[in-house]
Amino acid sequence: MKTDKKHHKASKSGSSRVRWLVTIFLLVLVISAAFSFLSQELLNSASLFGAFVVLLAIIAIGILFDLLGVAVTAADEKPFHSMAARKVVGAAEAIHLLRNAGKVSTICCDVVGDICGIISGTAAAVVAMEAFIHFDALPFTVLQLLLSALVAALTICGKAFCKTIALENSTQIVHLAARVLSYCKHPFGRSKQKTKKKP
Repeated sequence: MKTDKKHHKASKSGSSRVRWLVTIFLLVLVISAAFSFLSQELLNSASLFGAFVVLLAIIAIGILFDLLGVAVTAADEKPFHSMAARKVVGAAEAIHLLRNAGKVSTICCDVVGDICGIISGTAAAVVAMEAFIHFDALPFTVLQLLLSALVAALTICGKAFCKTIALENSTQIVHLAARVLSYCKHPFGRSKQKTKKKP
């Protein structure tokens, strides 16, 4: 009997892992396609300065999601239980995030973070081409090399800096993200409880 229960738990765990991998695969396809399309549209219609701003925005998104991914794994769930008891906005969402910290961290750091890293490399090539067209003082290869190095430096230094912030302020960061989620779920505020009709 015990062997059957263990086998059932193992098969259930294995199927849940497969579902999670399939979910991640589909999520990567959707997010990468959306990010690629949006960044290409913005880069194609932007000036050199605008294209550089788009590049910095892509890097910033990757850093911010990495910040959240680290904060979720470092935060403690206890403070949010007292917040939930006081019906603080975002407390319930924060508890849900922390109870799924592994999955949230994977989505933030691996999915969104890696996608931003790939797209920022493509965006850097576009910015280098725009710079070469406007200022042909340097060869295109040199401009692309310099921008790729700048993207790598900003990404790595930004994530390293924000990782320290995430570890020291994990509760506040998770609560802020949870409040944003709460607002997205209830954009016009939480519905008030219906008053009982008088007989």
